[in-house]
Formats: sequence, structure tokens, C-alpha cells
Amino acid sequence: MYTFTFIRGIGGGELLLIFLVFLVLFGTKRIPELARGLGRGIREFRNAAKEVQEDLEDRPSEKKDK
Repeated sequence: MYTFTFIRGIGGGELLLIFLVFLVLFGTKRIPELARGLGRGIREFRNAAKEVQEDLEDRPSEKKDK
């Protein structure tokens, strides 16, 4: 949990500044496209993770005969 400790120091003013810089860099027309692409990427990642989990659950457990 030490990874995100720097976020605790960010206030409302800093978040507003970050948002404005993001808006200036990408523009209002480009932000929805970026959000859609991010959503698709997250969805594909979840589907792939679900497939891997199902494959692992469907695979018969390997038991060693002694």
C-alpha cells in the first residue's frame, strides 16, 4: 500500500491544475476518444483474465503418483 502514498498530498487545486493541463494537451474532442480506448483496453484485459482463470479452473489438477 506504499505505492500510492503520494496521492494523499494532492488537493483539489492540484487536481484541477492536472485536469486543465490534460484538457489543453488533448483538447475536448480527443478526450472522449481516449476514454473510449481506455475502456476498451480495460474490457479486453478483463476478458483475457477471465479466460485464463477459466482455463486454469477447467484444467485437471496434476497429481503425482507415489
